Amino acid sequence: MKILNYGIAFTLIIGLMLLGGCGDEKASDERAMINLPDISNSIYTNADSAIIAKKALWLDKKFHRLQRLTGFNGTVLYAEKGRIIFKKAYGFANVRRKRDSLTTHSAFQLASVSKMFGAMAIMILKTEGKVDYDADIRTYLPKFPYEGVTCRQLMTHRSGLPRYMSLALDHWENKRIPMDNDDMMELFVKYKPDVYFKPNHGFHYCNTNYALLANVVEAVTGMHFDEYVKRNIFEPLKMYDSFVYNMRNDSTVPLYVEQGVPGYYHRGWRWRRMENDYLNGVLGDKNVYTSVEDLYKYDKALDDFTLVPDSVLHEAFKKGSPKYWRRKDNYGFGWRLKSSMDSVAYHFGWWKGFRTFYIRDMRHQKTLVVLTNKDKGPSSANFWNIIKADTLPLGRACDIATRH
Repeated sequence: MKILNYGIAFTLIIGLMLLGGCGDEKASDERAMINLPDISNSIYTNADSAIIAKKALWLDKKFHRLQRLTGFNGTVLYAEKGRIIFKKAYGFANVRRKRDSLTTHSAFQLASVSKMFGAMAIMILKTEGKVDYDADIRTYLPKFPYEGVTCRQLMTHRSGLPRYMSLALDHWENKRIPMDNDDMMELFVKYKPDVYFKPNHGFHYCNTNYALLANVVEAVTGMHFDEYVKRNIFEPLKMYDSFVYNMRNDSTVPLYVEQGVPGYYHRGWRWRRMENDYLNGVLGDKNVYTSVEDLYKYDKALDDFTLVPDSVLHEAFKKGSPKYWRRKDNYGFGWRLKSSMDSVAYHFGWWKGFRTFYIRDMRHQKTLVVLTNKDKGPSSANFWNIIKADTLPLGRACDIATRH
């Protein structure tokens, strides 16, 4: 009887398509008047379940192979058309001892993937009328010693500013004392190192840009950057695994970062836990810790315009340097933009024993997040191959689901 019902349903679907197609509202209204038997959604959900299970098995085999060949240790989440297709944890939080199994709620240091949260904070303030992208940042940071630098240039890496890490290496004398964003500002005021170029005269990826955005957020809101991100991004999205690491209450640099998953580096014949660093006191360019579960909540919020409206978010995925040709990929607001693929934004990170990968294919509605706590592992080519694989045929014959 079940086979017969499916056959009848299939015949009805084809007949309806032949009568008017998927988009003809008038024909749809006329057909609604015909007394037809109800067709269960289970026909579609059962078919989708089989497709998803097959894709999940393929992904699991792929990551098991990467674990065997490259020592992959981390967590993975892959979604398509608004549905989680696969999520899983591989390996351990304690890499050296192979203890404390990872979960999809384990929080990893995002490294440079953190930058998108600094950009989002600025976009929220822009929406509230508290920040002007194109105003000189001395409007908010009067002591800043360089003229003509704007938030837009900071977000798109077009400020030409020098690297704060190099400045700190030369002039932050006691590396056992944490350096924070205010200390960074004081170093720029005191030494004013030469710029790479005048503002908006080129592209130069530089962590200084996003550290300064955190300074702007603090100056405008009167809140610590980590607290602002928690209250205005993490809490509204229920990202309960997430936090911004800081050393505000530490007079000396702790030996290790005790929050979240520890990072590891390989030296000699064994893995060693990565020690803390005085530069971890500087926020904005790094130091967001989150899980694949939470990062997917953020991904969904981008689709739904939960934090900022479409008109504001749209700029995040526009080329910040449309005439720049020296690199094949451009940069928006906290996102790299893949020039060889339509509507694909991504960011990767590497810092102190962590490697992170976040890719959004907005045209085909795909998201891939890979977080690892080893400084070595599989190359990004493995993850691009996942994104480039065939799009799954999920949903009804008339699939009206869209992803903005």
